[in-house]
Amino acid sequence: MAGDDSSQGSPKSTDVFITDKNIRKTKHLSIDTNDSVPQSPRSSGGFTNASRFSGGFTNASRYSVDSQRPKPPPGTYLVQIPKEQIYRIPPPENARRYEDLSRRKPNRSACRRCCCYSLAALLVLVTLAAALVGIFFLVFRPHKPMFSVSEVSVAGINLTSSTSLISPLIKIKVRSENVNEKLGLIYGGGSAAEIFYDGAKLGDGEFTAFSQPAENVTVTVTTLRGSRIQLTSSTVEDLKESEKKGKVPFDLRIKVPFKFKVSAVTMWTMAVTVDCKVTVDKLTSSATVMTENCVTEDIILL
Repeated sequence: MAGDDSSQGSPKSTDVFITDKNIRKTKHLSIDTNDSVPQSPRSSGGFTNASRFSGGFTNASRYSVDSQRPKPPPGTYLVQIPKEQIYRIPPPENARRYEDLSRRKPNRSACRRCCCYSLAALLVLVTLAAALVGIFFLVFRPHKPMFSVSEVSVAGINLTSSTSLISPLIKIKVRSENVNEKLGLIYGGGSAAEIFYDGAKLGDGEFTAFSQPAENVTVTVTTLRGSRIQLTSSTVEDLKESEKKGKVPFDLRIKVPFKFKVSAVTMWTMAVTVDCKVTVDKLTSSATVMTENCVTEDIILL
């Protein structure tokens, strides 16, 4: 080969030219693999295979780079994958947790929106109700009804009996007055009436339900009953002494729900409580009311 003579004649030349077209081109080798570099079959002078690139690089530089990289242990393969083909897949438990969280967020946000809408609607309703109540009281100026006791009939209280058990039957005529000029009253069911003597309850019942127009006075009868009430000896003696004096005091308490009525429109339900102190001369059906004083407390919205 002519390369041997030329190399001996000019020792300073380091370039080697291979002109033989029959030499098979070598496959490009990755610097991360352990493939050996094939030698040219015509290389007999100890030179390495010439570089395929036009920069004049030799395979010595490639060997030096390969020698500096740590070689994997035998039986280990390094696989290089392009970055665009790498897919980051979370562990199964993380993926399951992410799905749960992603499902909860819309539900929580929907619940928040529902709560906000409900609170807003409730606030609007409360505001409207307060406005209606204010307009109602400013325009009509409602007054609470007035009550008084006109008659009392007592039966079932026998103080001369050897036993202290009594079963009172007390009928009371209650006078109800509607002082409103434009508002009617409707007394409904669910009322309660109780009568006491010196703190001892003698009977209870219900206040009569009825309708009352504006500026009207209505008298109703409320029946109060008690069954086998045990009185102490001191209470029995006090009743005897009061009857002898002709002044037997009773405490009457009535709680009655009612509604204001404007023409054909009925308002919401309210309630009043009436406390009456009544004194009769004797404990019989023909008892006479000596004194009475009824106080109507403020109206309560139900």
